[in-house]
Amino acid sequence: MVRMSAEERRESVIRAAMSEFSRGGYYGTSTEAIAKRVGVSQPYLFRLFPGKKAIFLAASERCIGDTVRLFAEAAEGLSGEEALHAMANAYTRIIAEDPDRLLMQMQVYVTVAAAEAAGDHEFGEAVRAGWMRLWETVRIALGADVEETTTFLAYGMLVNTLVAMGFPPEHKVWEGFYPSARRLGRLEK
Repeated sequence: MVRMSAEERRESVIRAAMSEFSRGGYYGTSTEAIAKRVGVSQPYLFRLFPGKKAIFLAASERCIGDTVRLFAEAAEGLSGEEALHAMANAYTRIIAEDPDRLLMQMQVYVTVAAAEAAGDHEFGEAVRAGWMRLWETVRIALGADVEETTTFLAYGMLVNTLVAMGFPPEHKVWEGFYPSARRLGRLEK
């Protein structure tokens, strides 16, 4: 049996944390559940990360960073409407393949709001920095058009909300969306 390096274990923890946090949120997920999913003890988990907050921040940064990379790769060599459709289709595919990614995004935003209300601004600062990387990636792909960037991201957030609430693809709320977005309504919960 090959032993994992600490970096490989950290990676395993981040993946497990994304799955656990996506379902239970920050406040409803225990570090015990994350450790169990990875197959390590809690003390070992805390050798890799100083605490639950650090694990959540790492998972949040990964979630946003993965979306930034997804958009950048999808739009590579494209511009304008071609880039827009490539990014939208790539996002549609990834959410269909990995619904936990969508749920993790939603949990990130809820956790930021709760932390900010409690006076903890660390979550918000980290997530806002990631969101700005995402915004810039989309803005550049769309030819630095701020209005198109805002529209694209607004539609994306609407898609996130509709999918998270389980609206079926034939529901009238999907009218007006691109066909690829309508497919998201078919995701299994």
